[in-house]
Amino acid sequence: MLITSLQNNLIKNIVKLRKTRNRKQQELVVIDGLREIKVAFDYGFDFNLLLHCPEINNESWLEAPLEITTVSKEVFQKIAYADNPNGWLALVQPRYQQLKDLKINKNPLVLILEAVEKPGNLGAMLRTAYAAKVDVVILNDLQTDLYNPNVIKASSGHVFSDQIAMASKSETLEWLRVNKISIYSTNITAAKPYDKINWKKASAIVMGTEATGLSNFWIDNADNNIIIPMQAGIDSLNVSVSAGVVMFEARRQRNLKK
Repeated sequence: MLITSLQNNLIKNIVKLRKTRNRKQQELVVIDGLREIKVAFDYGFDFNLLLHCPEINNESWLEAPLEITTVSKEVFQKIAYADNPNGWLALVQPRYQQLKDLKINKNPLVLILEAVEKPGNLGAMLRTAYAAKVDVVILNDLQTDLYNPNVIKASSGHVFSDQIAMASKSETLEWLRVNKISIYSTNITAAKPYDKINWKKASAIVMGTEATGLSNFWIDNADNNIIIPMQAGIDSLNVSVSAGVVMFEARRQRNLKK
């Protein structure tokens, strides 16, 4: 099947899915890019539609989970999110996991993100969490769409990990206590440098927003509040940079190769 018309009902609906409201109403996620599509496939997401434009990219996908619909270059450029699309787009069903769905080992490294607003920052932190071999990511009070196209792209598809869950702060705290995981909350007024923490034990890194930092809930319930020392004249870093600094210190202590 080849679609060449911009007035095709399927194409017109995919364009509507640019809006978060329409994606949530239809319970669909739009994935633009074969790399990201393959990650969703590897994590077992259910596919509704798979589109390919050979004029843009003639790469085949032998493991495609369903029949591929071919579209013209003009049509694909209409529905693509990326400025330089790679010729593949999929519609999949979203999946929102709870804490009970997560699988942890005896000595997990956990990342907790509170009230993240910017899709690019969320995606970058999920990508870094995967690179640093973080075991679990928990999202509290998320202020953006988890499956925003910018989250998908910035995370290199790792937003589809089966080790990401959404939960309230109180639910998360109880889960941490039950699993005997120490809590380290980032706080610009803290006295304990992040590299003086023993990250080899079960640990949770808690990050807040750039605008307001962490809520008092996490500051008050932390086993330690930690800080990234920096030069006078600046009091904060981009939240995704800060998260990466702390995650990789934890991974360095744990030995990245393991």
